[in-house]
Amino acid sequence: MSADSAEGLKILPATERDVAVILSFIRKLAEYEKLSHQVAATEELLRDTLFGARRVAEVLIAYLADEPAGFALYFHNFSTFLGRPGIYLEDLFVEPAHRGKGIGKALLIEIAKIAKQRECGRLEWAVLDWNRPAIDFYRGLGAIALDDWTLFRVTGDALDNLQL
Repeated sequence: MSADSAEGLKILPATERDVAVILSFIRKLAEYEKLSHQVAATEELLRDTLFGARRVAEVLIAYLADEPAGFALYFHNFSTFLGRPGIYLEDLFVEPAHRGKGIGKALLIEIAKIAKQRECGRLEWAVLDWNRPAIDFYRGLGAIALDDWTLFRVTGDALDNLQL
């Protein structure tokens, strides 16, 4: 897989040897989102969940001049209404020094191609409501905000205590 919207840009599927780079991107994204305190991921956990016996997500890494410049982590979900799988983009991050060069757009285009190849019915993601640059970027690509939906999450003790 490759995209060429920026001179020397390559987008490749991550391999197990990229785990340290992936974790570095996750930490940088968390810092940007003011959520560093929530990062519990380790290289070992990522190696197991991304490249182990049960791979639960996939990663693309954007390289500019052979240096990692950004990444996208995604996984499949399913739409009962469409009767088809979808792709959920969990993380999209481009190094600040490389923003504005088309790397984020190239990563999204690559994931959209994968979604079409896999006959997915949709590609979706969440964005923090204060992240105006990202919201404007996504809207500029034709994405629609689902303002009538509320995202819920159960984690930690609440997840432990959720029993039938």
